[in-house]
Amino acid sequence: MSDLPIGYWIKHLDRLIENDFDRVLSTETLGRRHWQVLTSLHSDPGAVADLDRRLAPFLEEGESSVAPVVEELRARGWVEGSGPLSLTAAGHTAHDALFEKVSDARRRLAQGITDQEYRATVDVLERMSANLERG
Repeated sequence: MSDLPIGYWIKHLDRLIENDFDRVLSTETLGRRHWQVLTSLHSDPGAVADLDRRLAPFLEEGESSVAPVVEELRARGWVEGSGPLSLTAAGHTAHDALFEKVSDARRRLAQGITDQEYRATVDVLERMSANLERG
């Protein structure tokens, strides 16, 4: 067991996840934010403001909106609409193909970790977050 603090491991893991997602999605010249917008629209179409609200925890400093990513996906023919945005048929096909790659990455991430361990880890992190949010 490491003597390094939890903050180190959280940041380290986040960087590794980002890099792995970028590697997995790079074959399509996409990044993690593209995947997040695609999967968000796949499950719940909505306006850019809805996507910004849903994805706010993932936005980097200085990244105020996913609007540029939406426009990149629109240019690929994967997103349509202006008020409520939705995936086109090609967008659904792209999502399904990428879902397989992302699922493989998630399986690698959780290799050797039981479902119970994973859920316990998420529960602990959620409670730690709530402790700090309460002040």
